[in-house]
Parts: sequence; C-alpha cells; structure tokens
Amino acid sequence: MALLWLLAAPIQANSLVELDIAPQELTTALEQFSRATGMAVLVDQQLSSQRHTLGVQGLFTASQGLNVLLRGTGLAAHYARADAFTLQPVRVHEVPLPSGAAPGLSDSNYAAAIQTVIQRNLCRSPLTRPGSFRAVLQVWIGRDGVVQHSRLVSSTGDPMRDKALVNSLQNLRIDRPAPSSLRQPVTLLLLPDSSGTSMECTAGEGVLGR
Repeated sequence: MALLWLLAAPIQANSLVELDIAPQELTTALEQFSRATGMAVLVDQQLSSQRHTLGVQGLFTASQGLNVLLRGTGLAAHYARADAFTLQPVRVHEVPLPSGAAPGLSDSNYAAAIQTVIQRNLCRSPLTRPGSFRAVLQVWIGRDGVVQHSRLVSSTGDPMRDKALVNSLQNLRIDRPAPSSLRQPVTLLLLPDSSGTSMECTAGEGVLGR
C-alpha cells in the first residue's frame, strides 16, 4: 500500500476547490488531487498504476471532484473519514427490478442486446461514432439493465473522445433487465472499419452535429 499524505490543510467538506488535473496515470493524478484538496489517499499502487484517469477541470467540492476523477477507471472511493479515503474496485449495487419487468435474456442474447444499445448510443455523436478508432471498455450493469460503472481499459488516442465514450455510458439503460448469471464486468471491443468486424451505424441513423 502507498499512502499519499496530507500535503495541505484539508478543505471543508462543502468548500469548493479549483481542480485542473489532466488525463494521465491515475497514481500521479491522485497525488495532484491530494495536494489540491489536502485529502489523504491510501491506495494499493498495483491497483492504480495500470489505470488512467480522464482528468477533472473546474470548481468542485472534494468529493465531487474525486467522483469525476475516478470516472471510467473502474474504481470507487471508500471514505475512512471526511479527509481520507481508499480506493476499491467497483461492484454492482443490488437494485430491485421494476414491477412487471420482462425477464432477462440468456447471456449470449443479452450480450447482443448490450451491443445494440451501446452502438445506437455511440452513433448519436460524430466524436464517438464507431469505425475510426479502437478502444476497450468494461461496463458493470445492474439487474435493472442500467450501466452503473464503466472503465476505459485502452485509450482511443484522443482524450476528448475517451471522455465522450465514458460519459456516453453514464446511466445508459439496456432494453431488458440483466440476467442474474451475467458475468461482470462486460468487456466491449470497439474496432476501426479496417478490421472488418467493427460496429456499424445504420444508414438512416441520425448523428448529432452533422
């Protein structure tokens, strides 16, 4: 375990702090976050060293900024006290199924349902429209079919596109409840057109900004 000690007086819980942390390795970003907020971070470097953050820019409370910093990393904060936290791998939170919800599909059919919904969602923006980039994403889906967490495993090479991909998955709902046997996380591979196996947007599908 590596402890990033308090480097300044911790800010008050509801106080706002200006954060300007660029996309980079998570371990380095956490050091910058600790300096900016005065919060102590206790984290296993083996857990954080292989992960990257999309960064955080703007005026936030410490907890809000941390949530943005961790978005797309597959990690969540666990607070030991108001000014100290550890990081843990995200888990799917149990949620009750909506009344009258249709039963989930088989794992193989549900995988196809996931691809259909995510593909349709990505096709709505020129920045995330599949076909021109490669990326590996992981998603954690609740029993109600809502994407609870995501992780960008490999970058597209464009920080703006990376952020748009992760943001597009926030609270995305799959058409059917997830089967209880679904193995989490679900890994998605987005490939460029040259691979011959990329996702494709249908010809009549509208794209925002075009």
